[in-house]
Amino acid sequence: MFRTALRNVLAHKARLLMTVLAVMLGVAFVSGTLVFTNTISDAYQKSSQKGFTGVDVAVQPHKQDSDKSNPGAAPRLSQSLLDQVAKVPGAASATGSVNGFAAVADKKGKLAGEGFNSSGANYYPGADGKDPRYPLKSGRAPHGAGEVALDEKTADRAGYKVGDTVRISVDGPVLPQKLTGVFTTDDGNVSAGGSLALFDTATAQKLYGKPGEFDQIDVKAAAGTSQAALKSAVEKVLPKDTEATTGKQLADDEAKIIAQGMDGMRTSLLVFAGISLFVGVFIIANTFTMLVAQRTKELALMRAVGASRRQVTRSVLIEAFVVGSVAGVAGLLAGIGIGAGLRGLIGGTGATVPDGPLVVSPGTVVTSLVVGVVVTMLAAWLPGRRAAKIPPVAAMNSVHAVATTKSLVVRNSIGGVLTALGAAVVLTASSSTMMGLGAALVLIGVFVLTPLISRPVIAAAAPVLRLFGMPGKLARQNAVRNPRRTAATASALMIGLTLITGLTVIAGSVQQAIDKMATGSLKADYVVSMAGMTPLSTDVAKKLSAHPDVTAASPLRGSPSRIDGGHEQLTGVNGRTIGKLTNLDFTAGSFGGLTGDKVVVDDATARTKHWKLGSSFPVTFEDGKQGRLTVSGVYKGNDLMRGIMVDLKTLTPHQSQVDDRQVMVKTKGGVSDSTEDSLRKALGDNPAIQIQTKQDISDGISKAISLLLNMLYGLLAMAVIVAVLGVINTLAMSVFERQQEIGMLRAIGLDRKGIKRMVRLESLIISLFGGVMGVGLGVFFGWAAGDLIRKGISTYELVLPWGRMGVFLLLAALVGVLAALWPARRAAKLNMLAAIKAE
Repeated sequence: MFRTALRNVLAHKARLLMTVLAVMLGVAFVSGTLVFTNTISDAYQKSSQKGFTGVDVAVQPHKQDSDKSNPGAAPRLSQSLLDQVAKVPGAASATGSVNGFAAVADKKGKLAGEGFNSSGANYYPGADGKDPRYPLKSGRAPHGAGEVALDEKTADRAGYKVGDTVRISVDGPVLPQKLTGVFTTDDGNVSAGGSLALFDTATAQKLYGKPGEFDQIDVKAAAGTSQAALKSAVEKVLPKDTEATTGKQLADDEAKIIAQGMDGMRTSLLVFAGISLFVGVFIIANTFTMLVAQRTKELALMRAVGASRRQVTRSVLIEAFVVGSVAGVAGLLAGIGIGAGLRGLIGGTGATVPDGPLVVSPGTVVTSLVVGVVVTMLAAWLPGRRAAKIPPVAAMNSVHAVATTKSLVVRNSIGGVLTALGAAVVLTASSSTMMGLGAALVLIGVFVLTPLISRPVIAAAAPVLRLFGMPGKLARQNAVRNPRRTAATASALMIGLTLITGLTVIAGSVQQAIDKMATGSLKADYVVSMAGMTPLSTDVAKKLSAHPDVTAASPLRGSPSRIDGGHEQLTGVNGRTIGKLTNLDFTAGSFGGLTGDKVVVDDATARTKHWKLGSSFPVTFEDGKQGRLTVSGVYKGNDLMRGIMVDLKTLTPHQSQVDDRQVMVKTKGGVSDSTEDSLRKALGDNPAIQIQTKQDISDGISKAISLLLNMLYGLLAMAVIVAVLGVINTLAMSVFERQQEIGMLRAIGLDRKGIKRMVRLESLIISLFGGVMGVGLGVFFGWAAGDLIRKGISTYELVLPWGRMGVFLLLAALVGVLAALWPARRAAKLNMLAAIKAE
């Protein structure tokens, strides 16, 4: 049986080629994902580990032990503590670190670096006057206010040399700094394309609101002292609100964080690889069903001479094993190329990834081979089992075994139950997991029902097909002749288009909801914030309020508090002007009473806390002082505006460090380029400051959604490509199977053009059938997901992207046309006499 299986594989190389390609693409997606994510993760982990080479023990605040009665309390690392730690037995040196945001403008006035990775720190010289963390390549270390050092990559990218004046912003105001030095660093953020600016310690502490204090103290062990021993020694001098961690533990923790971050990307990519493989299952099952059908007499003869059912099934599975092994190896090699290509592609987009080798782990190799073999064998098992159950006598008398009425009734019953159950789960889903489970059940149920659905749907196309004469009529009959095969072929395309359409419907609806939210909840013409959403200096609000074109302005200022035993964020606003800048819908009260101890709260918080107009509650402010606040208004919150709002005059005295999240501005002339330019100039033409209109905020979110959607389109394109291979494979094997019939049609007068048209129309019908099913299911899932999304976005409403759905149907038609090119040409070239005599 093994020799027979190998002979059959070699005898049907061309017919199995599309199956090999389909499996190979899926395996390549899997192996490419694993290679890419392992390579990136390894590069970042090694880069991160380099950053801890000079740290044997790190002293950090232990926030869990902060004063429970004081919500804003944070442990402090003082200079005296650093001096104590430096004298600990076994410590060679101790370095204090101060970190924060620092945006660097290049010579063209644009922001250098990647926004979130624009960071600042302190240069802490040792006894030799050097900071071993940042070796200077040129110049000297910064001394005093007005001096800065930049990392080498940022200096080159921005075009700066030692002696130039660099425009830097930490929290809003532009700080002209003299560039005194350029240094090298193993900092992972810099390796990833960010920027790092160094100030002297006193300047950094002042800029980041921590005079005389540090964020972390790094201790280097003396020769012969282990990290564990040094940690024990350091812990003896630490106050209760701080903790010591070994450098190895820090590196391990960082590696775990990086690995967890990559796990999310890896899982997402593997989901799409799984979709491609799932679509490939239809192709494999179709191919082996047709191969088995063509060899029915051969298998029956084997049964007649003594082969058992198991041996017949085993023969088919051996064929599948060989095909899966070949596809697995080819997919692994292709995946390695994909992984290398993706890494290069990231570099081509301007993003920077730390250097490192391409990582092809044993796990990747094993996974790729196992996936290829297992998927192929599982898909081939059912056709093999079905072939083994055909009685030898019946098989010898008929080339094709007709499905019994009982089997069709059972299939349709199972499909109906699965579809109904899945639809019920989708419609009642309370989480995305349940929604996904229900969607999977619906897809499987519809696939099982597709043979039943195909006949009436394809029959509906009969009036159009009559326009093509006899080829059109024959194409329709061929499409419904074998409903199971048509179903399997169309379902492969259906799955891809279902996901694409569903995502498009949801994305379009979310975009409109956000646009409605932005335009509906804001009266402000502009919202001013820092790049990366870092704290904004209060000087920005003062300058904007004093601007002649500004009629109203209010900062949004966050401060932690404790209410009813839990942590709550208070938002400080200008009680006199906030009503002119927002357009919130109040269910009770208004902004009119927002002064003193009065607050306004969103409806969700009010329901949770059981508050209503006039409710009074105790509060512990950031500085630990206690007071009472009274609800003077309840408004409908949304993703842009929610929480407890209190007047700035009440909140600010309790804050240890006063800064804003953003500033809302209303101007005389409304939104215009001249007004925006005027505001930008008033803020020093700072590239780190964002001045956004309501439309800018909406567009920014929409662009992010569009970018994500385009990425998903790219990932789902693999499933569509596999579906195209399925249509080609089915048509090609169908042409081979119908050689006698095609020869007879040629003999009675149907010319080659008619044969080509017949095959092309058959392909077009099957593809459009899959397209219509896919678009319909996608719209259903997009509509059903609305209830879940509406819980987070109250303005969500279903938006049907008619234009894009039309494009998807055209795509399905194009798939049908392209897939039929080779099979149609092959059918037309058949020699009619040879075809008539073919077995």
